[in-house]
Amino acid sequence: MTTYWEQKGKANSEATVKLALEQARLKGIKDIVIASASGYSAALCLGNEDLNIVCITRQSGFKNPGEVEMTTEMRQHLETGGIKTLTTTHLMAGLDRSLRFGFQGIYPAEIIANALRLFGQGTKVAIEIAVMALDAGLIPYGVDVVAIAGSNEGADTALVIRPAHSQNFFDSKVKEIICKPAEF
Repeated sequence: MTTYWEQKGKANSEATVKLALEQARLKGIKDIVIASASGYSAALCLGNEDLNIVCITRQSGFKNPGEVEMTTEMRQHLETGGIKTLTTTHLMAGLDRSLRFGFQGIYPAEIIANALRLFGQGTKVAIEIAVMALDAGLIPYGVDVVAIAGSNEGADTALVIRPAHSQNFFDSKVKEIICKPAEF
């Protein structure tokens, strides 16, 4: 059964992570992917060393050129606790976003991203990070994973998804919505 939060955002982080981990254990899912720019949401997953937890951060330069938002200390804290971290170009940004900024158009990856946002920002990000983690070899191919993301800050969305590699993106399947905001 899907849980719908009355509001989006960080206030739902602890409950979202709890529901996501419970559902993963219930379904025998061992791979968790979580979006976390600062590490706050990912740190809520600490203490689950029996799971393969992967934290996807925002890419370097997302806010300011050359800057990584997650501190070195937080990255070390997560990795010491068994959480892998990945900082890389966002699947639905990269060159398409550069073209939009440079030429004021809209391009295929951004059309896909905007279509997924119809279900909420967290849903779009959860799908995106699952594919990114698969492309980076941090989760196995052909299995269901739990992906946790949010609408801006914190976690408010969790999905069970079977991601496909980016070159086969449309073979990805959202199997279950664990929780998400009712409004976004």
